[in-house]
Amino acid sequence: MDSKNAKQKDTGTAQAKGGPSNRKVAFSMAAIVFGMLGMSYAAVPLYDLFCRVTGYGGTTQRAEQAPDIVLDRKMVIRFDANLARGIDWHFKPVQREVEIPIGESALVHYEAKNITEAALTGTATFNVTPEAAGQYFNKIQCFCFVEQTLEPGERVDMPLTFFVDPEIVNDPEAMNIQEITLSYTFFPVENDETVAAAETGKTGADGT
Repeated sequence: MDSKNAKQKDTGTAQAKGGPSNRKVAFSMAAIVFGMLGMSYAAVPLYDLFCRVTGYGGTTQRAEQAPDIVLDRKMVIRFDANLARGIDWHFKPVQREVEIPIGESALVHYEAKNITEAALTGTATFNVTPEAAGQYFNKIQCFCFVEQTLEPGERVDMPLTFFVDPEIVNDPEAMNIQEITLSYTFFPVENDETVAAAETGKTGADGT
């Protein structure tokens, strides 16, 4: 009996000692989970910052003015326009392409028209190809990431001022690029009108 009781006492003691240890493991696992969640939320702005600094993924740069250096070499810039589902506009570049000296600023225009009978709000994202040109394509004036609300039948002109950084000719991965395509896509900003428009199921790119 004494031996049996001693074994039961030892088992109970081990379980008691294991209790706090188990709680520590649980707290540690919870801390890891919350830490991973925090990193996932932080990853979006950090990735965006990384793209803007490096031009990764065709992300362009922002600048206050064009550089003082203008090269003899020219670059062809093509313009593309797209619309996501739920925003029934006509959206297109006024000029399909321009050829400009590297380092010189250029002004071009996009235009959009609301072809529905309801006010629609949209915002545009962008990228350039080839992706290696992203960090050298600088926008001085741009309509991207700015909400645009168009009344029924309203047409707007959206200017874009940009230049290609002369440093592109010193980059082994980008120095041979001769053409750059700048692409914009307008997405609906969710409200009652855009939800109603999305239900029509109409999509499209630029049109007249």
